[in-house]
Amino acid sequence: MSGGRQGREGDWEEGTPVPLYVVTGGRAEAGDAQVLDLVTLIVARTEPEPGMRPEHVSILRMCANPLSVAELSAHLDLPFSAVHVLLSDLLAGSLVEARQTRAAHTAAADPDVEILKALIDGLQRL
Repeated sequence: MSGGRQGREGDWEEGTPVPLYVVTGGRAEAGDAQVLDLVTLIVARTEPEPGMRPEHVSILRMCANPLSVAELSAHLDLPFSAVHVLLSDLLAGSLVEARQTRAAHTAAADPDVEILKALIDGLQRL
């Protein structure tokens, strides 16, 4: 997201970055929001409404079809942490739906036994 800042003469300079605290409303963390990762798919459940923050409007428009959090972050040109805060707002208002991918469920449910053994062996050598 780009915005601007005031120059010495009071003119607004276009193209200068907006600080992240402005984009997230001063929040650095998402609070009690649903756990999201980079591959979580986000789907809009509603159309943008007048008076919404521009970042929320952008997310709702982009997510008419499922889009991953990583893709949103890239399209918005914002770090994951800022996108996570914005998505927590939309999730709290039931304006978007978060869908965990099958890969995320499988990885959490079925850990690779060989990787776990290698990890334990490496830790024991320390």
